[in-house]
Amino acid sequence: MTYKIIMDTDPGIDDAAAITMAVNDPQIDLQLITTVAGNVTVDKTTINALKLVRFFNVDVPVAAGAKQPLIKPFEDAARIHGESGMPGYDFPTDLPKPMAKSAVEALRDTILGSDEKIILVPTGSYTNIALLFSEYPEVKDNIEKIVAMGGSLGKGNMTSAAEFNVFTDPHAARIVYNSGVPIVMVGLDITMKALLTHESIEKLPTLNETGKMLHDIIIHDGDNSDAGIAMHDVNTIFYLLHPEAITTEDMWVDIQTEGPAMGETVGDIRGAYHDGKTNASVCVDIDAAEFNKWFIEEVTAINK
Repeated sequence: MTYKIIMDTDPGIDDAAAITMAVNDPQIDLQLITTVAGNVTVDKTTINALKLVRFFNVDVPVAAGAKQPLIKPFEDAARIHGESGMPGYDFPTDLPKPMAKSAVEALRDTILGSDEKIILVPTGSYTNIALLFSEYPEVKDNIEKIVAMGGSLGKGNMTSAAEFNVFTDPHAARIVYNSGVPIVMVGLDITMKALLTHESIEKLPTLNETGKMLHDIIIHDGDNSDAGIAMHDVNTIFYLLHPEAITTEDMWVDIQTEGPAMGETVGDIRGAYHDGKTNASVCVDIDAAEFNKWFIEEVTAINK
């Protein structure tokens, strides 16, 4: 089975690893990469996406998107991902050009022009997707689902309540979660369990040039612990390819847009407040050993 996807992303170290898997796995048909301000500014996330397209010599168009959230002030994560967003490796400098059209226009044209339904995979803030749904709601009919990295049923990683991607633009997240399009929430509930272990990281440069590239940027990730490094965004691709390794629960998820809980994803885990309705399939558990095994196998199979 092949999954036709669009990645909306803000590379970012873990985004780079997710893009690596998406452009190389034969079961993934990556149609488009759109960029958004998030881990670093959108000019930098766009350059980073182009670096990866050039590194792998793949014909995947890249379109630049939103420079800032819909309403709240922009706060980046350069403290985690470095000033460039992808430090540590010397990428080619002869980069392709991004598309002339904006991310929203590219998303609209790609989705409406597809002969089968598209899976959207946002791994940054959801600003571009919210703008798309607001301006061109007709695209929803040709979207199979959204597999979105973001959110948490417990603690956050940006504030005590909020995960970074949702916190970056909670108003956009609310639009996306209220859109009626099926959503898989790939949040901290699994990404903080499926850490890429230091043993796995140490193997990477022995595999191939791709492994060396990933190793060299991953070791600069500030989201580091004794147990390993969180590869949050890669879990979206792992979910698509190996849903059997992830446990999900259907529930209604509300997004807080103001106050000290801004950006919190509030799951109605008891089904008590929405008349039995659900708007998301929330990932709640993962086989971390299988994730590590898969990560190494994916990189080993890349012919670069």
